[in-house]
Amino acid sequence: MSPILFILLGLVAGVFGGAFGIGGASVMVPALIYLAGFTQHQAQGTILAAMIPPIGLLAALRYWQAGNVKISVAALLCAGFFFGGYIGASLVQNIPEPVLKKSFGVFLLLISLKMIIGK
Repeated sequence: MSPILFILLGLVAGVFGGAFGIGGASVMVPALIYLAGFTQHQAQGTILAAMIPPIGLLAALRYWQAGNVKISVAALLCAGFFFGGYIGASLVQNIPEPVLKKSFGVFLLLISLKMIIGK
């Protein structure tokens, strides 16, 4: 993929992330795998590195300006996410790519089914 396509992919993921709070993983991980030929591990690692500055700053600022951010809860979630992200990343390094890819797909499927048919 050319740099422009990566920028466009980031733009699309940013729109979805800012609009739905889904983060970039649900858009960018599959795109990097199927459009750019990344492995599951490479896609997940790249997305984690890419999401640090933009999602956490501008999208959250806009929600905060509208009165839709609970700072105390966000700080607690941040602490858990900080350490949980390290633990999760450590756990998946030795999982074979086909297993990790299927696990990611099942996770997205379960979430989507719950949101579509759940209460």
